[in-house]
Amino acid sequence: MRFTSTRGQAPAVGAARAVLDGLAPDGGLYVPERIEPLDVESLLDAPWAEVATAVMAPYLTGEGGLPADGLREAVEAAAARFETEEVVPLTVLGEADGTIGLLELFHGPTHAFKDVALTLLPHLVTLARTAEGQQGTTLVLTATSGDTGKAALEGFKDVPDTEVVVLYPTEGVSFMQKQQMRTQAGGNVHVLGIHGDFDDAQRAVKALFADAGARERLTGRGYAVSSANSINLGRLLPQVVYYVTGYAALRRAGVVAAGEPVDVVVPTGNFGNLLAATWARAAGVPLGTAVCATNENRVLADFFATGTYDARRGLVRTDSPSMDILVSSNLERFLHDTSGRDSDRVRAAMAQLADERVFDWGALPGEPADLPEGADASRHRVVA
Repeated sequence: MRFTSTRGQAPAVGAARAVLDGLAPDGGLYVPERIEPLDVESLLDAPWAEVATAVMAPYLTGEGGLPADGLREAVEAAAARFETEEVVPLTVLGEADGTIGLLELFHGPTHAFKDVALTLLPHLVTLARTAEGQQGTTLVLTATSGDTGKAALEGFKDVPDTEVVVLYPTEGVSFMQKQQMRTQAGGNVHVLGIHGDFDDAQRAVKALFADAGARERLTGRGYAVSSANSINLGRLLPQVVYYVTGYAALRRAGVVAAGEPVDVVVPTGNFGNLLAATWARAAGVPLGTAVCATNENRVLADFFATGTYDARRGLVRTDSPSMDILVSSNLERFLHDTSGRDSDRVRAAMAQLADERVFDWGALPGEPADLPEGADASRHRVVA
């Protein structure tokens, strides 16, 4: 499969190049040319590795992609680092009416949900390097608001021909997250604290990707730049998998019938996890309402309530630092998807956001979710 930029001014590329580059040359994010239909019913009793391979193979293998056998081996190697065979088990709470299923995304080596993708991404990068014949060293440059940093450092530690650099806000992550990153073992891991917040760190990473001169200088020194943030397609696709396995677990538990929609509520910062849910739904997983749950920073909640994305506000530091984000990168992919792939409109909106910290998108699909009495509907908005 080929991948195009959300901003429409970069050539289409294969999966290997998309994984290695992270960000498209025009500053946009790579998206698949289409979402492949998935036979969910055939995967209800399948183990994680089989489901993950079935979900990702249509995108990552084939012309310009990774070898199919290499992908399966990579999935199995990543899964082996988890505490449970299910990788992401599901716990069911309550009775049949109003049942809540909790996806346990904390069984990986760093106990962050990012482990699902970041135990696999180093293998994908290695396979992509081979497929593209890339020489030298891959410099994995990553911004973090907390858990991505540790998961990236752990995932890429001591991977041959790879250096990983993580930028984090010195006052914008928890004490535990900071200690996890600063004490990470590995001969190829580097951690840089910055004065600012996650948006400053993310802006610095994106600026380097967009700076042709800087990348040329790095190339001259033997470095090719990639990313472990969710701007990288290799971070997103593995997250689609657990929406499939979560639905399958509900089916096996007898909680839902075939084709019965399941609503999902996703704590959201950079929007990658919720975007993965919308891709899973587009592939055929019977997901109903997708709720964007935010903290006090609520820039996404306000956007879905009003149609105006306004980052002209001070960042509130909360007890959920991984959600303390004002510029959510993966919203760009969502807008591209829901606008009929209107890259001109997306490019204009992102340019305005970069210059003015605000853009008006207008009407959005979806309706407010059913919430408890007294709840603030603008903080929990349906993503259609």
